[in-house]
Amino acid sequence: MGLLLKIFIPLLGLALAFYFYSAPEDFSEEMLRGKRVIVTGASSGIGEQMAYHLARMEAHLLLTARTEAKLQKVVEQCLKLGAASARYVSGSMEDTTFPEVVVKEAENTWGGLDMLILNHIGYTYFNYFNGDVGHVRKLLEINFLSYVAMTTSALPMLKESEGSIVVVSSMAGKTGTPFTAPYSATKFALDGFFSSLRHEFIIDKVNVSITLCVLGYINTENAMRAVSHAIQDTPAPKEECALEIIKSGVLRQRELHYPSRVAGSLLLLLQGVAPDFLDSLIRSNYKVENIRRT
Repeated sequence: MGLLLKIFIPLLGLALAFYFYSAPEDFSEEMLRGKRVIVTGASSGIGEQMAYHLARMEAHLLLTARTEAKLQKVVEQCLKLGAASARYVSGSMEDTTFPEVVVKEAENTWGGLDMLILNHIGYTYFNYFNGDVGHVRKLLEINFLSYVAMTTSALPMLKESEGSIVVVSSMAGKTGTPFTAPYSATKFALDGFFSSLRHEFIIDKVNVSITLCVLGYINTENAMRAVSHAIQDTPAPKEECALEIIKSGVLRQRELHYPSRVAGSLLLLLQGVAPDFLDSLIRSNYKVENIRRT
């Protein structure tokens, strides 16, 4: 334990110094006025809240999700809140042609794009991995490959505008958590792909930012329904989360950790210096007795 503390405390100090003394540029809502923004997974949860924030900031919005009726209501509310314009394209990211359809709609409507916010996810279970490889494959298509496809389609417009890509991920994509194996795999994939792509942009002097949003437990309806019986933490508010995602993208930050930036950095430090201890901490946060195998 003594050796561990000798290693851990200096690393902790470095992490805290980095986070508290490298203050980012101030955010202003004016930065979004008139900007052309795609938001995926925008019919509910964090995506819906991002749409409302962007509408108040007078951005042009193109929203997408599976359920057309819900999207219609979100678009109507965005227009009431002051969006410069708001429209939607409904469809499933299981359809491998759909990402290109969405981006083409933006090109035809606006002739360009300033920000791509990738937020959608496919349905998955919260339970022990049941061996269903087909489900993992399907989830990779929705949660990962469609992100790659949308980025590929949107990149020419984003290069022209020197815009931003915002990727909504999870702490489950930084460190393994129980009962989320398929979901966690897709989020790890996002981190690997977009972190690698960021290197290539810098090498090629492509002025398109990539922000990875590493989220914890948020009080969306889907998350609460899936995990509230098994996680002891108190969920963070989706409205604030949505605003922090937008801010991080506009300020072109490398990563957002929400709800706690410092807690996220501590977890990652522990993963490097005491991975077994971190794993035990993670497991202690779950009410395992409430998980019933399906």
